[in-house]
Amino acid sequence: MGERVRKFGAGITKLGFKKGDVFCIFSPNCIEFAVAFHAITSVGGIVTTCNPIYQAAELNHQLNHSKAIFLLTTETFTDKAVEAVKDTKVKTTFIIGKAKEGLKTYDSLLQNDGSAFPDDVKISSSDVAVLPYSSGTTGLPKGVMLTHGNIIANLAQIDHPNIVSLSPKDTLLGLLPFFHVYGMVIILNAALRKGAKVVIMHRFEPGNFLKILQEYKVTLAHVVPPIVLFLAKHPVVDKFDLSSLKEIFSGAAPLGEEVTNLCIKRLKLDRARQGWGMTELSPVGLISPMDGTIPGSAGALVKNTEAKLVDVDSKKVVTEADKEGELWIRGPQVMKGYLDNEKATKNTIDADGFLHTGDIATVDANGNFFIVDRLKELIKYKGYQVPPAELEALLLGHEKVADVAVIGVPDEKAGELPKAYIVKKDPSLTEAEVLEFTAKTVAPYKKIRIVEFTDKIPKSASGKILRRVLRAKEKEALAKKGS
Repeated sequence: MGERVRKFGAGITKLGFKKGDVFCIFSPNCIEFAVAFHAITSVGGIVTTCNPIYQAAELNHQLNHSKAIFLLTTETFTDKAVEAVKDTKVKTTFIIGKAKEGLKTYDSLLQNDGSAFPDDVKISSSDVAVLPYSSGTTGLPKGVMLTHGNIIANLAQIDHPNIVSLSPKDTLLGLLPFFHVYGMVIILNAALRKGAKVVIMHRFEPGNFLKILQEYKVTLAHVVPPIVLFLAKHPVVDKFDLSSLKEIFSGAAPLGEEVTNLCIKRLKLDRARQGWGMTELSPVGLISPMDGTIPGSAGALVKNTEAKLVDVDSKKVVTEADKEGELWIRGPQVMKGYLDNEKATKNTIDADGFLHTGDIATVDANGNFFIVDRLKELIKYKGYQVPPAELEALLLGHEKVADVAVIGVPDEKAGELPKAYIVKKDPSLTEAEVLEFTAKTVAPYKKIRIVEFTDKIPKSASGKILRRVLRAKEKEALAKKGS
């Protein structure tokens, strides 16, 4: 791989690519992605990664905003890429696969001896290395400037026998999308850095996913909560031998204790851990240690990182254990800022260097953090704050529930009512059962008031529930009702 990285770096250098230039990768997971990523950053360039399911207009926005001059894609997404580069600074589009008119191939960049690689390029830890875009669940996605120092610091923070213990003996699943910071840092960097084998998957397909786990004897699978839920509850899992799988690591969204325990028991895992992070943190801020995993906890702070919880209303620092507050984080992994968006940067990183995460959390006396919910997603019921994630974790423990999302819907008297969208595992499940189940388990102000059964819960590529989609659906239904 090192030879290919050098040749790719030499190839783009010969075409005029230089330090500080931006190269967009618009591709699903593949070996070529890994080669391109490391080559671009090695010559001092900036990699901006883009979700391959984006439509041309979305890709066009990112190309323009990032000022990318080169684009790499695959045969499958060529038409979208060709449309998207119009009216941008992109000079050349490269395609992984067969040559097409007007496009250069990935292979053409390797047709050299590597001598043009710029060995004398000076790269500083403060130079931007990658420019992923935030999920954009509110407004247009923002370009997150992560430096070489940010990424290196985060890799060092998790490089500990009790945190991430990888070796060439390990086989990891390369399912997490490389365009997302989780897959980018944990798979493309942490795993390869340790010489572990990575089995690449382009996308999640249940049968193929299980077949790969079995055939390649995967020992560690980095996944997102919906896949943990699948492993814990889907009947097809029992048809495969997953005995080689020793550990599951979940990130990108909160994972409830009930589902965690179900998965450990069913697959006879040594452990199922989770971490917490965000694109702006390169991405890891919290991680569960190997010898002290607490189900439901997002883990403890990674090394050389500070945190505090701040009361949402009073803005005072929370000093009591198990009391909720917004999580603020400071450390060497905190992003440089948002590209060309000073206002958003100042709103996110304060004068003391703390990044305001927007996540509501608690911390116990031993330093274990529990992510309760997103600040902007809390349901306001009669003055009380109701965390949707808590109710979702509870309902996922119900034997007749396959998946769930909870949002607040407008109510004249209460302000908002907690409503559950539920995918049935058992067709016999009724609304009355759901209402009774929550009513006897949580405080009265938290209980579910409305239930709607659905076929699917809308989620982002990283597994986060897209509550804005459900809220938009509610708004539309309310408008129709009013008319």
